[in-house]
Amino acid sequence: MCYLGELIYQHPDFILINKPAGVSVHKDQTSTSWVSAWEQRLQEPHLYLVHRLDKMTSGLILLARHANAAAALSELFAQRQVHKYYLALVGNKPKKKQGLICGDMQKGRGGNWKLLPTRQRPAITQFFSIGLGLGMRACLLKPYTGYTHQLRVALKSLGAPILGDPRYAPAHLSADRGYLHAYSLQFFYQGRAYAFYLAPKEGDLFHQAHMQACLAHWRRPEQLAWPDISPLVKR
Repeated sequence: MCYLGELIYQHPDFILINKPAGVSVHKDQTSTSWVSAWEQRLQEPHLYLVHRLDKMTSGLILLARHANAAAALSELFAQRQVHKYYLALVGNKPKKKQGLICGDMQKGRGGNWKLLPTRQRPAITQFFSIGLGLGMRACLLKPYTGYTHQLRVALKSLGAPILGDPRYAPAHLSADRGYLHAYSLQFFYQGRAYAFYLAPKEGDLFHQAHMQACLAHWRRPEQLAWPDISPLVKR
């Protein structure tokens, strides 16, 4: 897979791409932006970024093909009408194996975030985990909110930072990549339901036999009995 990633799906209003791990969706000082590079590849006059993935995160990301679609899709994300599911691998046993991770997020030194015990405007994440042996666990995460570094900070708050996370994992949990992957996106758009699933293609640990068994178990994450978030959601 090249640094741009892989085109997964094309719609008249949007495209879906498998973003590689280690690639920023934002322009830096040394390279053409990732979105501009996709415009050139597809000969599109303009593509719009309607949500984001961290640099270390691989997986499904939507780009709108015109301004009206960008506005409509951005509104779906803003209204939490896009269901997002992520896969992660952690190298420590978390404080709990499943449930809710909830708390306000506070920015600290060096751009790091931390999870607080308060719940004024909390980051809310539902999750399950399965042991893989050798001290590793696979996590399936469903963020209700969409704060910066939310999933990475959520797992760190449980004492189980994501393997290979360059910001939140200690050196002894280094790996060939940051093991966070955007696995599924599901939403209604113009009266039609869309559900996309993409197993991770990068990272040696994602291809181990026990991880493949987890993927089979979590093949349709929307059908799982997710922890109830209704007491935490302000109406």
